[in-house]
Amino acid sequence: MMLLAIDPGKCKCGLVVADTAKREVCKALVIESRFLIKYVRQAQNEYSDLSVIIGNGTTSDIYIKQFGFLTKELFIVDESNSTLLARERYFEIFPARGIKRILPKGILISNLNLDAISALVILEKYSEFKYNFCKKIDTKTWRK
Repeated sequence: MMLLAIDPGKCKCGLVVADTAKREVCKALVIESRFLIKYVRQAQNEYSDLSVIIGNGTTSDIYIKQFGFLTKELFIVDESNSTLLARERYFEIFPARGIKRILPKGILISNLNLDAISALVILEKYSEFKYNFCKKIDTKTWRK
């Protein structure tokens, strides 16, 4: 089964698509919020067995009302502390190396990628296990 996890926001949304059988994230990106519904429709067409998970935070109510087209159940997950947890998870995925190890961690995080990591945290909270990233993900191009 494929899962699409969403960290909704006013200006941008973090998204991850994961294969539960492989416990692997296939896609991770950050999009402008105005494109969220269009992206979810496209993802549903691409993956016939797609289920959607959304965090219950910022603007989620607006999007939940627009997801009537989903063919499977929409799962709503408590996203409290997801940004804080995303910062921790970020350094598990991208550990500081070399001279960066002595710098304060707060200056090493790219806020562009943090929304995608927040979506990953929401996915992992729902699934109750951690996911790996497939080798083809280019984390430098998450923001579209």
